[in-house]
Amino acid sequence: MSSRQALVDSLGHPTEPDRDCSLCPRLVAFRNAQRQAHPDWHNAPVPTFGTSDARLLIAGLAPGLRGANRTGRAFTGDYAGDLLYETMGEFGFARGVYRADPDDGFELVDAAISNSVRCVPPENKPTNDEINTCRRFFAATLAGFSRLSAIIALGKIAHDQMLKTLGVPLVRHKFAHGAVHELESLPGIRLYDSYHCSRYNTNTGVLTPDMFRTVFAAVRRDLDNR
Repeated sequence: MSSRQALVDSLGHPTEPDRDCSLCPRLVAFRNAQRQAHPDWHNAPVPTFGTSDARLLIAGLAPGLRGANRTGRAFTGDYAGDLLYETMGEFGFARGVYRADPDDGFELVDAAISNSVRCVPPENKPTNDEINTCRRFFAATLAGFSRLSAIIALGKIAHDQMLKTLGVPLVRHKFAHGAVHELESLPGIRLYDSYHCSRYNTNTGVLTPDMFRTVFAAVRRDLDNR
């Protein structure tokens, strides 16, 4: 199946799961346990943040337990969001003051953020079945972008989810931090790889703020030159 056909086939499918989506039993059980423990948290699939006319899509892994799962907004409330939104603001992809609160008025500019898996998984590790099951929503979201030119994949799972969504063999585009991939069957769209901006990666030196900025600088430069 071609990349374009994969997206065409997803048109008309919901872009977001229902609040009580029951497709992944393990995630449902974990969500219900969190609703019992924290009834004031979001504890539901986290929707895409941003608008469908954005030229940049940032593809994450899944909501963080005490971040997006708590607040209901992608990358909001944990360290990964602190680094991501600071960097996005630096390169003109966000405006306002980020306060880790979905009511802070913080806005994305020409950008959107969506996760490969919309529900929080135990230990931040979705299974292959859960990733595959949630692909229908990721595909519908991707199909809805009208001006998409750049995609940043935060981590290998997001990178692979993107290629599988497009029906592109993984061997054609191997994940590597800083790599830029031309998606041949989607002319004009480039896939940029970055290590995920998790606290684990930054604490261990796998990803530094400067390494992260380098990826966004490349996207900014490429978009400005188009």
